[in-house]
Amino acid sequence: MSELQAFITHGVFSFILTFVRVGTALMIMPGLGDTLVPQQVRLYVALGFALVLFPVTQVYMPDPIPSSALLFVLIMFEFMTGAFIGTVSRIMMAALDIAGMVMSMMIGLGNAQLFNPLMASQGSLIGAFLSIAGVTLLFVTNLHHLILLGLFESYHAFPVGNFLQVESMSEMIGHVVSASFRIGIQMSIPLVIIGTVMYIGMGVLARIMPQIQVFMLALPLQILIGFMTLAVAVAAMMLFWLQEFENGLVFFLEQSF
Repeated sequence: MSELQAFITHGVFSFILTFVRVGTALMIMPGLGDTLVPQQVRLYVALGFALVLFPVTQVYMPDPIPSSALLFVLIMFEFMTGAFIGTVSRIMMAALDIAGMVMSMMIGLGNAQLFNPLMASQGSLIGAFLSIAGVTLLFVTNLHHLILLGLFESYHAFPVGNFLQVESMSEMIGHVVSASFRIGIQMSIPLVIIGTVMYIGMGVLARIMPQIQVFMLALPLQILIGFMTLAVAVAAMMLFWLQEFENGLVFFLEQSF
């Protein structure tokens, strides 16, 4: 009976800490963590994944069970670790919104704003389209499995009970932000080139014929050419983003802080 009681007690302890880390990460991660997903669904997924994972993570849990004060500290550390993992994956997805905003400004749709479910705020028209397409491709290509694997591998990088290395985490966040901005700019290069050529042409036409309302005449053509360029290049853009997203996740898994 004492062994059974100890097993149950340690199992509940392991499940609580696992659920805190996993649940926090899943509430922020792209896809399941989006605002359009009901909170009950996110909670059930987090509970189910923690229930499956905690028998494996028991070996990483401190033994014996700490006191109440230390347990509260452990829960806070697990919460911060899960938030860090979810934030990293969310920032990597933000490259799509950055690319959409740059492309929208270059083809004259900078003021066309609508709700972006990925960022849970108002965003550009093209950014919302790329964000929805990115989440869809994330599940179609099973890259969400790599995110879930990252949650398990995080117990090697962030052992339970160790102090969080804030300096390394901040450096990682800075690296991911810069990489996300770089990817967004690289994705938008085709429309940046088209938009730049169009603006140069509009400027030359305005100097040659000042009496013509260049903006009113050129804006529909600019939007049309922009959408045609986007239709041709969007497949290559999304494949490039998928490769960079996968490389970023693999890089994150290989890190040991």
